[in-house]
Amino acid sequence: MAGVFEAGGWGLLAGSALVLGAAIGFLGRIPTRVVAAIMAFGSGVLLSAVSFELIAEAHEQAGVLPTAIGAITGALVYTGANLALAARGARHRKRSGDQQPSETEQSGSGTAIALGALLDGIPESIVIGVSLLAGGSVSAVTVAAVFISNVPEGLSSASGMRAAGRSRAYVFGLWGGIALISAVSAMAGYGLLGGAPAGLLAAITALAGGAILTMIADTMIPEAFDNAQLWIGPITVAGFLTAFALSHL
Repeated sequence: MAGVFEAGGWGLLAGSALVLGAAIGFLGRIPTRVVAAIMAFGSGVLLSAVSFELIAEAHEQAGVLPTAIGAITGALVYTGANLALAARGARHRKRSGDQQPSETEQSGSGTAIALGALLDGIPESIVIGVSLLAGGSVSAVTVAAVFISNVPEGLSSASGMRAAGRSRAYVFGLWGGIALISAVSAMAGYGLLGGAPAGLLAAITALAGGAILTMIADTMIPEAFDNAQLWIGPITVAGFLTAFALSHL
């Protein structure tokens, strides 16, 4: 039982970065280019975590086939859910400009954005819980990578929500709720998968990796590219190397 609460604590810590980012994005006036640069850095951090902490770990546990099946499944499931939510107004949920529709422009878009934020955050949180099962201690690199990447996600999305006219209560209620759900997801990852075969754990880890990688390509990199085209490459590499260095400390 102690492990379940430990997983929840780490999930809450990583999820709290969304609230931190939302506070900066909603209450501050961050230049669009700076938001895009931070998003590019966060993309690089997550790319590194997916490569070295998720896909590599899944491959070590079960080999190429379960890893590939899990990653492809994660990508397809995420894409299918994202397409459904995009049709209801959540396509630009991580954009910092005026691309997000207001509730007046598209009824139900607020709910779709909230569900989209959950879709983005749950795989990361489950992985945090699963990482505790492997060696009895959480993967510090995974927690750090999710925390670092969550700041620009919350920042960019909250900036877009402010531009769309959404209230402070909506923004902080949304991200605070998702931080709590991140804790619950991490607890579920630990509590429900304890004792699961290595092949199943590998497939789930790879599934989360595939979903996160798809999210980076679909929602994070487009925001970075639109507003920081000339510098997105070096900034993304800097984020990648930062997480890579953390994994080798």
